[in-house]
Parts: sequence; structure tokens; C-alpha cells
Amino acid sequence: MKKNKTSRAWVHDHLNDPYVQRAQAEGYRARAAYKLIEIDERDRLLKPGAVAVDLGAAPGSWCQVAVKRCAPNGRVFALDLLPMEAVAGVDFLLGDFTEDAVLEALEARLEGAQVDVVLSDMAPNLSGVAAVDQARSIHLCELALDFARRHLKPGGHFLVKIFQGEGFMAYRKQMEAAFASVQVRKPKASRDRSAEVYLLGRGPRPF
Repeated sequence: MKKNKTSRAWVHDHLNDPYVQRAQAEGYRARAAYKLIEIDERDRLLKPGAVAVDLGAAPGSWCQVAVKRCAPNGRVFALDLLPMEAVAGVDFLLGDFTEDAVLEALEARLEGAQVDVVLSDMAPNLSGVAAVDQARSIHLCELALDFARRHLKPGGHFLVKIFQGEGFMAYRKQMEAAFASVQVRKPKASRDRSAEVYLLGRGPRPF
């Protein structure tokens, strides 16, 4: 009974969420679009002509934002374990980012191009065991950081979703070792009760 009450409360909150309503009205696939929009309006990550990589892209709302803001002449590459309906102008790869073959396929699509922005909104499939889920989440963040360090051009940007908890501070120290500056962002569209924040790394150090 408690689970059903919780589910009904979530549905009620979701349907009455102003960001959900705004996304439906403005044609975005998810309310998450407004997280990226707010951060980008503050930090100017996505620029015309930029090459962007979106990790954990499904259902595609960040891709929708990136394509608009990198136009004209920008390129957007995206990857997710889940299928994603095509977004015009986005080169999407279906696969598991933790698998070497999938990572190599993504790198092949870049054709040696240096990347201006790496975006990671990845989250693991939840097991319901908090410690396990947090460890999996941090692992995805570490893989995204490694990718960013190897592919960002000088002056590039790395934006990664991370959940506060075990491993957060250690990961932040990794970010600080990898970038000239690291800042925390908690956009308004990120629910207050959520432990998620975004870390923004700017100016990658030599790798």
C-alpha cells in the first residue's frame, strides 16, 4: 500500500511539475532540458560550431538543446544504453559506455575531432541498494572523466551529473586535478529532494 501511495504521489507531482508542463509545451522530450539550458545560459558551454558529446543521452532532451545551440556547423554525438528516437543533426550510438567496444565505436565516429564539450547525464540502472547504486554512479562518472580528458580540446568543458554521497569528494578531487577550475551547479529544474548536482570542469590540464 505504501508503495502505491508513493507511486501515486510521484505521478501527481510529475504531472503538476511546471518543468514537465513547459517541456510538453515547448517540444522537449524531458524536463531535464531545462537543467542544461540554465547551466548553459550561465556558463556558455555550447556555442555555434562546437563539437559536443552527450553521454547518457536518452530520451534526447539534452541533444535537442545542444543541436540548437551548436548550430550552425556544430556536431553532436550521443550515446546511451537505451534506444533513443532520432534527433535531427545528432549522431547517436546505442550501447553500454562501460564496454570497451562501445567506447571505441564512439571514438571512431569522432574521426579524430577534438571535442569542445562533454556532457554526462548518465545514471546506473538502480538496484535499490543505495551503496551499490552510488558506487555504480561514481564509476560512470569516472569513465566520463577519462573520456573527457582524452578528447577535450584546450579550453574545453566537462559537465557531469553526480550524486552526493560516498565517493563524491574523492571524485571532485579527481576533477580538480584534471581541470583548471571545477564548480558545482544545482539548476532550479533539479528537484530539491534529489541528491544530484552537476560538476563543471573548465580548462582541461595536460593529460
